[in-house]
Amino acid sequence: MTEDDPTDEISDIEDRIEALAEIAERCRKYILASKIAIGGGTALLLITILGLLGTGQTAALGSIALVLGGIVSLGSNISTLRQTDEAIGAAEARRAALISSIDLRLVADAPLKLV
Repeated sequence: MTEDDPTDEISDIEDRIEALAEIAERCRKYILASKIAIGGGTALLLITILGLLGTGQTAALGSIALVLGGIVSLGSNISTLRQTDEAIGAAEARRAALISSIDLRLVADAPLKLV
């Protein structure tokens, strides 16, 4: 292997893509949790406003905090997911460019010899 051999760089890029994919999956989980928090907070706020379960002002404030926290978390994780997806795309493009720069040899099909 020579110094110009891109196989090490391709391996590093594949490791980076794998790490970025894990980050993207974690973001998707947080996005789902954020949506659940927004929905749960909204439902609790409606229950509090309508006075269905006899909850008080603390429940109303808690539900508002839950909705706002969910919105902030949702926005942050969507932004991170977009950036991660862009980084994955750039890494995959770089990997494809490196692979195409390798002088690959075609291995012809040879008849199998049975021993």
